[in-house]
Amino acid sequence: MHSAGLATAGTPRQRKWPSKRRIPVSHLGMSDPHQLFDDTSSAQSRGYGAQREPSGLGYPTASASPQGAFLNDPVSNMAMAYGSSLAAQGKELVDKNIDRFIPVTKLKYYFAVDTLYVGKKLGLLFFPYLHQDWEVQYQQDTPVAPRFDINAPDLYIPAMAFITYILVAGLALGTQERFSPDLLGLQASSALAWLTLEVLAILLSLYLVTANTDLTTIDLVAFLGYKYVGMIGGVLMGLLFGKIGYYLVLGWCCVSIFVFMIRTLRLKILAEAAAEGVPVRGARNQLRMYLTMAVAAAQPLLMYWLTFHLVR
Repeated sequence: MHSAGLATAGTPRQRKWPSKRRIPVSHLGMSDPHQLFDDTSSAQSRGYGAQREPSGLGYPTASASPQGAFLNDPVSNMAMAYGSSLAAQGKELVDKNIDRFIPVTKLKYYFAVDTLYVGKKLGLLFFPYLHQDWEVQYQQDTPVAPRFDINAPDLYIPAMAFITYILVAGLALGTQERFSPDLLGLQASSALAWLTLEVLAILLSLYLVTANTDLTTIDLVAFLGYKYVGMIGGVLMGLLFGKIGYYLVLGWCCVSIFVFMIRTLRLKILAEAAAEGVPVRGARNQLRMYLTMAVAAAQPLLMYWLTFHLVR
């Protein structure tokens, strides 16, 4: 009764508060009731971080990026396709013209060498007298790579020998206190000029004698470039031992390159007679033999002409 009286007496002092209704967490879009902010990094968030579906309630829709709008444009797609076709045609045209003037595919064959081949080839250039089989090996009418056949011509040794010859020439001029960039450039240009003149003269001679040969221009450059190996040896020996060492080593290299060129080119220029195994005494074959000997004899002369002034 006492408690009832207290409740009755306290009734006028009570204020009526609005009823509190608990809102489910899912309606707030928050996975944790104690979380202060929505996690918009999750694709499963359904609150403010979720992308709103387009509706008629005035909410803005997600606008596409400029790149996507450009790619979706039919005109731009046609322009890109046309540009790609033009680029492909241009690349094909460039490749054809490059292969016409600079046979890149063929050049790869002449640089297919390894260390073992280089060592054997250098030995063959200095001692060609011990070699017996000079035939070039073929596989399905295609010559095998130089690293598999010591008789195959390559461009690696001539190119490296030419560069080394220029460096050795600069060293020789420097030891004589005659070095100058102009003189070294003259040495390199004269060596290239003589090589070009040799190639042109041989091609013209082959045309005049109507020689049916598989000897190509790159083959000629390779064979004619082997003489730089002997020139390097002669100049180095001249720097170490003077004129006597120069003449001894250069004389040996001259005879070696002469024998090497005779035994190599006779199978190229005299291919028909070599295939039959008997010498043909026709006038045409005699001209081919004279041409082979002339090319071989020109190598020692050029070796001396391009090196004698480097040793004093």
